[in-house]
Amino acid sequence: MPIATWWRRERLHTTGAEPDYRFTLANERTLLAHLCTALALMAAGGAVVELTTLPGRTGLGVLLIAAGGLHSALSHRRWRGAEHAIRTNAPLPGTRLPWTAACVLAAAALALTTALVSG
Repeated sequence: MPIATWWRRERLHTTGAEPDYRFTLANERTLLAHLCTALALMAAGGAVVELTTLPGRTGLGVLLIAAGGLHSALSHRRWRGAEHAIRTNAPLPGTRLPWTAACVLAAAALALTTALVSG
């Protein structure tokens, strides 16, 4: 999607009715928790690359950093969908974000365990 199209998108606060502020704040807290998780993944990737001598540390670090970036993008998408559903009184959209995060963390744990055992 071109940036000009993205920038001119209809603002979310003009969609639907104004919801109870508690729902909006809860949705924002969930977004912030996801962003903290994304930041922790990126910090872990940097720490693996810079502070360990494990074989394959660069690959594992890049995987964690990329997973953090992807997690932050997907969490914003989830926040936007939930906010739209709250404002239009629609069902909340499903998300695969927790499943994706769990798979990435399981892959990182497996890679780290393998590196520790073989190194």
